[in-house]
Amino acid sequence: MQSRISKLWSRLKEGITVKSVLVILLGAMICTFGIHNIHQRTHITEGGVIGMMLFVEQWLKISPAYITPILDIACYALAWKYLGSRFIKISFISTTFVSLSYKFWELFPPMLPDLSSRPLIAAIAGGMFVGIGVGLIIRQGGSSGGDDALALSISRILHWKLARSYLFTDVVVLMLSLTYIPLTRIFYSLITVTLSSYLIDWVKSLKI
Repeated sequence: MQSRISKLWSRLKEGITVKSVLVILLGAMICTFGIHNIHQRTHITEGGVIGMMLFVEQWLKISPAYITPILDIACYALAWKYLGSRFIKISFISTTFVSLSYKFWELFPPMLPDLSSRPLIAAIAGGMFVGIGVGLIIRQGGSSGGDDALALSISRILHWKLARSYLFTDVVVLMLSLTYIPLTRIFYSLITVTLSSYLIDWVKSLKI
């Protein structure tokens, strides 16, 4: 049993440096800080897998506990085919860090002012945290969740810029969300997903 675990660990860490792991951890901390302190408190709707999960829950009454893993598995299955096993290995590390980072920030009271009465500022600030944080993770070859895997796969398949792939998936989900969410809330969500999409692409492309 121990030898099997050792072999699995050796395969997992193959091609992954300490520096890349630390950058992924930093990205996870930045991203989840923004979502926990801004998005969750101001109820800004997400695109991607999270938004699709909320849409399915609203209309089909399927619990997020069931639909979220199904959507993530489908996205990662597509990513395995087009992005390879190394992407899946790094994504295992990054999604673990994202989950642990959420738990970490939940240990503390809110660290930023409540921006519920200033949704435009919340949309911009939240988009910056998510864009920079996820951008750092993707720069190391991983993803923060199934929606990243889907956007990266679409970018590879259709030869689109990454920002365009993110916007495509987010806008489609947000348009579906109009069936149960007021237009004003969708408007601010469009701002945050547009900003985060371009920041992710920019951070990924930095020549450093």
